[in-house]
Amino acid sequence: MTTLYEHAGGDTGLHRLEELFYSKVLADPLLQPLFGEGQPHHVEHLTWFTAESFGGPDRFTRELGFDHLVDVHRGLGITDEQRERFVALYLEALDEAGLPRDEPFREVVRSHVEFGAGVAQQNSRATTESELYPLDRVPLWEWEGDDSAAES
Repeated sequence: MTTLYEHAGGDTGLHRLEELFYSKVLADPLLQPLFGEGQPHHVEHLTWFTAESFGGPDRFTRELGFDHLVDVHRGLGITDEQRERFVALYLEALDEAGLPRDEPFREVVRSHVEFGAGVAQQNSRATTESELYPLDRVPLWEWEGDDSAAES
């Protein structure tokens, strides 16, 4: 079974996706306030997170840890409009990044980013630990993949 990480082109494909996405959010008047002027390692950290979520190396967990992800979202107060724009820009970047266009892949990426944006929004509004989304590790996204065509 091909992992999402492999299907996306590994680190190279995912880095290209995250780089395009990050440039979009920094240029977007609704999202830029959440990201500030940008962070030099943000694209790398986004790539690590997505790679690990998609079955690739666990660099995000080893290098940063899941608590880092919770901490960077705390206090941001992400609005519904910002969450929706985040998802829309991510899917735009996916279209532009030259990653596979098959529907199963596109749907799992969509569900991944929608879930992640929802978790980030909840954590951004949490004022107590009990209000945080109950997730303490990078979630692993799986799929049926494109191997079914090879079995036919």
